[in-house]
Amino acid sequence: MITGINGFTQDGSKRSSAVKSNKYESKFSAVLAGTEIKFSNHAMNRLSQRGITLSNQEIDKLNDAINHAVDKGSRDSLVLLNDLAFIVSVRSRTVVTAIQTGRMKESIFTNIDSTVIA
Repeated sequence: MITGINGFTQDGSKRSSAVKSNKYESKFSAVLAGTEIKFSNHAMNRLSQRGITLSNQEIDKLNDAINHAVDKGSRDSLVLLNDLAFIVSVRSRTVVTAIQTGRMKESIFTNIDSTVIA
């Protein structure tokens, strides 16, 4: 399940607050370690509108790509993953928008300082 920064899931429903303690502890640890990926409302809307769902494996690859961008000192990155492109605010670990590569013809990405191919 993909959760946006406002606590809503990809389908627009509110995230359940009844969470098992081990999941809560794992999520809390991820937040403390700065390894949790967040999705802006705009990115959540784009994913939903375009029928894009991300598997756990794709989320892991996206997380790895963000880690590489962090290691290189990037601030805003274009992350290419399979047939998707994500604009990511690296410092806040937030996906700002998402687009399918087939829809990128003649697109211009500005205000990025790096590209990561995941």
